[in-house]
Amino acid sequence: MSTITRTLRNLRKIGVKDYFHQLLYIGDTKAGTLVGTDRFGNKFFENNEELPLRTRWVDYKMHDFDPAQIEPGWHAWISYMVDKAPSEDPVIRYQRRPWEDRDAKTIPNYTLTRGAYKPYCTVKSKIAMWEPYAAERK
Repeated sequence: MSTITRTLRNLRKIGVKDYFHQLLYIGDTKAGTLVGTDRFGNKFFENNEELPLRTRWVDYKMHDFDPAQIEPGWHAWISYMVDKAPSEDPVIRYQRRPWEDRDAKTIPNYTLTRGAYKPYCTVKSKIAMWEPYAAERK
């Protein structure tokens, strides 16, 4: 939770529209510099005056965001594995591979939904379940 002075300072820096956008989606107000944008349209920010390990954050393009929609290079930067952002470091910058599609799309994470992957077997089971039966009385 932030102090009232920090909140008012951030309101003055980022404006009313972004202030309420941040309150609605990340639950806090932050003002920082735009470090870069990935191919999906997510914006990455940094402010070294914030608390430790809260200096980097992402503003997702889609409102129903999924953290799996972050590219690997940006994920490494936002989780403090690397110091330079992919926009500054050519080693972790995204480059389209020859086998990839031309359009930037992601496969959504379907875990805990009806679309989740469920493996099944088409081979007859070697073990049969025990079925109780009652013998006829004589």
